[in-house]
Amino acid sequence: MTAKKTITPRTWVDPDDAPALTAAFFKHADQYEGQTLKSRGRPKLESPKEAVKLRLDADVLAALRASGEGWQTRVNDTLRASLKLN
Repeated sequence: MTAKKTITPRTWVDPDDAPALTAAFFKHADQYEGQTLKSRGRPKLESPKEAVKLRLDADVLAALRASGEGWQTRVNDTLRASLKLN
């Protein structure tokens, strides 16, 4: 059988005991432009990339990965050039 938990009353906090508003507080505070909350972080891209699943031969994938960092971007650029999208 479960017993009811006793509720303890909240203690009153004097507003004069509130911590000081430091630069660190304002660094993490929400920013508003008028009534609108200003978003943080990286701005949204006009045409964001889309994740897809693509099946490649193992040797092709190994060669692409061996070409170093940025191989996915190079594959995207190669596909774009082959389709003459630019």
